[in-house]
Amino acid sequence: MPESFLLSRVLIRFNGKADEPLGQDLSAAAFTPDGSLWVGSDETRTLERLSPIEPNIFGDHQQFFVKNFIDLFNQEGEIDIEGMDYANNYLWIIGSHSTKRKKVKGKDLEKDLDKLATVERELNRYVLARIPVVGKELFKVCSHPDNPDKKMTAGCLQKINDNTNVLMEALKEDRHIGHFIKSSIPSKENGFDIEGLAVRGDKIFIGLRGPVLRGWALILEIEVEETEPGILTLKKIGKKGEQYKKHFVNLNGLGVRELCLDGEDLLILAGPTMDLEGALRVFRLKNGLDHPENSISGQEEGDLEVVLDLPFRFGSDHAEGLALFPCLGQKNSLMVVYDSPDENRILEPHSIFADVFRLK
Repeated sequence: MPESFLLSRVLIRFNGKADEPLGQDLSAAAFTPDGSLWVGSDETRTLERLSPIEPNIFGDHQQFFVKNFIDLFNQEGEIDIEGMDYANNYLWIIGSHSTKRKKVKGKDLEKDLDKLATVERELNRYVLARIPVVGKELFKVCSHPDNPDKKMTAGCLQKINDNTNVLMEALKEDRHIGHFIKSSIPSKENGFDIEGLAVRGDKIFIGLRGPVLRGWALILEIEVEETEPGILTLKKIGKKGEQYKKHFVNLNGLGVRELCLDGEDLLILAGPTMDLEGALRVFRLKNGLDHPENSISGQEEGDLEVVLDLPFRFGSDHAEGLALFPCLGQKNSLMVVYDSPDENRILEPHSIFADVFRLK
């Protein structure tokens, strides 16, 4: 089992203006070239920017409403942001694309039985979007910083019938995933559930918490193109005209909880796929960017290895977001942000500690 080497902790200070403490539900993180830390929550429809104000302290919190940059399905439901990355002057975000079954509360038997019989779809979860970033600001439309004659436009995957998008439409007949989508199996029951995003150039990698098939987790690879301002569609990237590739990885029965690129490798945060408590690990998929077709990778083949075991506590400290973060002279280190943080991680109601680990 690999040794976890905690290098440092980073303090994230929110401004406290949100209705709920944002630090309780962090689910994604990314850095932009100016050093700003961007984080997202699985309970909001906003993006949060924090600037470095002292060594290992981020503050000067600025909040951005996603609806001001792209057209959501509606103005009420959460996006359930589960992945974030920065590439080519765009901040990318992705929702879980999942259905859900409400939690029972144990106060009213009939209501609890109804909740257990009801599966819900929240349309704003079906979002994959990119928003231009120039300096510390997000824009709906702006000039490219290196080419003023080129326009950059915020956009999201094309909607289908106002209740899904072109990615889900492409996947619903897939022989591995289609059944889970068409049956609307909830996310915490090994249903279809996106919880990872990594972008490099034209390539977009999407990690699935579920389904996990006989112990094999799944990473989707797609490419998009802008067909009209604000509208992204899928390119054909397979030899037979497929609009996606599938990369199966043996994470010892765990699902993908986040993705992060490290050079040509893909770092995979892995954790339980269902509504279970369990330890989380970071795997490295070597040369993860270089798969011309569908692939299967395992530790026996030598292209997948465990690099980090993360702290685990029952009921708290659920690792959710990853971002490379040079720290204490270590160029190869990894910041981890947590959902449901342990009370020892909370400095005050609106300030929270993230961890930074050394990577081998």
